[in-house]
Amino acid sequence: MKLSFLAVLIIFMLIPFFVTASAQGTGPSQHQHGATPIPTPKPDDAMQDMPGMQHSADHDQPMTFIDEILHHSTAGTSAQPNSTAEPMIMRARGKWMFMFHGNAFLSALQQSGPRGYDKVFSTNWFMPMAQRQIGRGELTLRTMISLEPATVTQRFYPLLFQQGETAFGKPINDGQHPHDFIMELAALYDLRLEQNALLSFYAAPVGDPAMGPSAYAHRASASENPIASLGHHLQDSTHIANDVVTGGLAYKKARIEFSGFHGREPDEFRWNIDSGAVDSWSTRLTVQPGQNWSTQYSFAHLTSPEELHAADDVQRMTASVSYNRPLPKGSWASTLLWGRNRVLQSGRISNGYLAESTLQFAEHNHVWTRIESADRTSELLLGKQAELPGFDERFLARIQAYTVGYDHDFPLVPGLATALGGQVTFYSKPDFLTSIYGQHPAGAILFLRVRPAGNAHSH
Repeated sequence: MKLSFLAVLIIFMLIPFFVTASAQGTGPSQHQHGATPIPTPKPDDAMQDMPGMQHSADHDQPMTFIDEILHHSTAGTSAQPNSTAEPMIMRARGKWMFMFHGNAFLSALQQSGPRGYDKVFSTNWFMPMAQRQIGRGELTLRTMISLEPATVTQRFYPLLFQQGETAFGKPINDGQHPHDFIMELAALYDLRLEQNALLSFYAAPVGDPAMGPSAYAHRASASENPIASLGHHLQDSTHIANDVVTGGLAYKKARIEFSGFHGREPDEFRWNIDSGAVDSWSTRLTVQPGQNWSTQYSFAHLTSPEELHAADDVQRMTASVSYNRPLPKGSWASTLLWGRNRVLQSGRISNGYLAESTLQFAEHNHVWTRIESADRTSELLLGKQAELPGFDERFLARIQAYTVGYDHDFPLVPGLATALGGQVTFYSKPDFLTSIYGQHPAGAILFLRVRPAGNAHSH
């Protein structure tokens, strides 16, 4: 049954306050197990960096999965290992804690082969956030915006063998669509039931439902890679969805979540909000077995996600393992990820596999790799052409991509980490695609990257 977003939003926003009132009525012994208060800073500290910056106190380091959830330093309600250091600026004003996180790349890309293109473009996102104590819970207000609708022209940037979404009635092949201007607009409320249990609620006209790991744009293991993964639409493309509501229950090292959302992917008009009925759902189990580990399994039913194939519904499964190891002057973050789409009407199945890793060393240096294997469909053969009436989309080939890169930070502006770097990607494909892509298709990028220099977690 399809529900209006407004109705579901009202229900979800009222639940925390009913639960809070009920818990407060159980007596003082229950009240002792409320949410850990957000410390109110002294007036003298109002203009200083709050815990979570490079010189933060040890108590700010999340020691449990629940503490990591309460940081809310990733999009939606996804999680990374507790030890992951998020570059973030934090300030306190009265009872509020304000945070800012972001990433911006200015890239010059070149590709080989008949379908290779050159382009200068910017991929970017900016996340302001505010938190405060309300009752026995913690309220988080967060938005995330991207200027990619202006910095990525013609509705895509070149990316060989990429598939996913449409623009002006044509499929986007060999290209990656820009993010929407509004990537997230969300309210979160977390209520601690006891020391080891947390009840969470999330509501967003634009947001990230409980599906997959943190999306590629936010994963520590992909922090230096300026472009999307080939398996994006098999693994984490729901990270920008509309009319999202999520409820979750965490206990010690595990959390189960359920989401409802509008299943249609955003259209080519990237400056607006594409509202619709809550017609899709997802569930995710996350387990954090240790400070440096995060695992998840998720399942979703997507109602009519693709505009060109509106009659098709998709079931998506993902599983991932993430690892982060803090080092004296850096860190090592890695992710293994599998995603699988099954189109219910045709039975077509597509799989995508990813292994990526980023090593920060000597404080200012990063090296990384991304290795992928992703199924492509016959739609890829159309290039920039529209589908003909009656077009039958089928499995075409499995493509491999191998990426390596390096960058170095230069302390040019106080508070910002500015890096110059580059990466190269080599592709492996079946011989029958040689006439379209050339014998050895490849792509290379040189980029300038800017983001906050502080860390939200101490080590």
